[in-house]
Amino acid sequence: MTAMTRTESLTRAPAYGPDSRIGIIAGGGNLPGAIAEELERHGKRPFVLMVEGEPDPQAGLDRYDHEIIALEQAPSLVARLRRHGITHVVMAGEIKRRPRIAAMRPGLGLLRFVPALIRAMAKGDDGLLRFVVEWLEGSGFKVVGAHQIVPDLVAVEGQFGKVAPAAQDWRDLEAARVAAETIGALDIGQGAVAIGGRTIALEGIEGTDAMLERVRDLRGHGRLAGKRRGVLVKCAKPGQEARTDLPSIGPRTVEGAHAAGLAGIAVEAGHSLVLDGPEMIARADALGLFVIGLPPKDPATRGGAV
Repeated sequence: MTAMTRTESLTRAPAYGPDSRIGIIAGGGNLPGAIAEELERHGKRPFVLMVEGEPDPQAGLDRYDHEIIALEQAPSLVARLRRHGITHVVMAGEIKRRPRIAAMRPGLGLLRFVPALIRAMAKGDDGLLRFVVEWLEGSGFKVVGAHQIVPDLVAVEGQFGKVAPAAQDWRDLEAARVAAETIGALDIGQGAVAIGGRTIALEGIEGTDAMLERVRDLRGHGRLAGKRRGVLVKCAKPGQEARTDLPSIGPRTVEGAHAAGLAGIAVEAGHSLVLDGPEMIARADALGLFVIGLPPKDPATRGGAV
């Protein structure tokens, strides 16, 4: 399989036809709902396979044809999708934990499935996602990205709202970007926060919201006491499989950044998603935060350490 990487365009037309049926493997956040709504607007009512404990109950995904699957039931994924006549699959939303191998239920094909899964998990999140994509496509499904279904979600370059970065913010933007690219290359996370020209927080498995909560809590401690402004930057990982796990921002990100005392947010244009864009921009304007799309950077030019 040839994976689409972050150096390729994210605006290609959806690779599904009028007779296709699309299944959404749904984690947390607003992205699964945005995809489902877009499909419904185009007359394609999706099937949603919700990962147990991950989707927001307020996302309304249960109004679609759906099932709930525990991570430990992963070996039954292909059979469930086939049962519902799925031809195309999109994976959307964050999943905060990994499957417990010991808790998987015995079943047909389990002995073939588990060793490959263990090897994939040892390669980090990106390795695990690539394994799932290859497994699904090897089972006869076409895996598509959220950007192929809702191209308007792809971040563009430039200023999104009324607020622009101040001159002092550009030093923070550069520091946070270098840090985000560095941890991305290590498959650790996609975001970083810099204040006063110094990176002070890196995104880990807990996600962006939890990182911003840490920054908020740090404001009254040690070297950050009295520091003002600061920025959040999110970038796709070098070599990112573009159909899974692209960095995203939305209204919740703006609220978290404001609570953390930050001046603004930046994402890598063309390789990131913006959820609920009009609402996000309106909220950022109201709170006085800037949101910008940074030009994509050639991975070959990257360097520096966190």
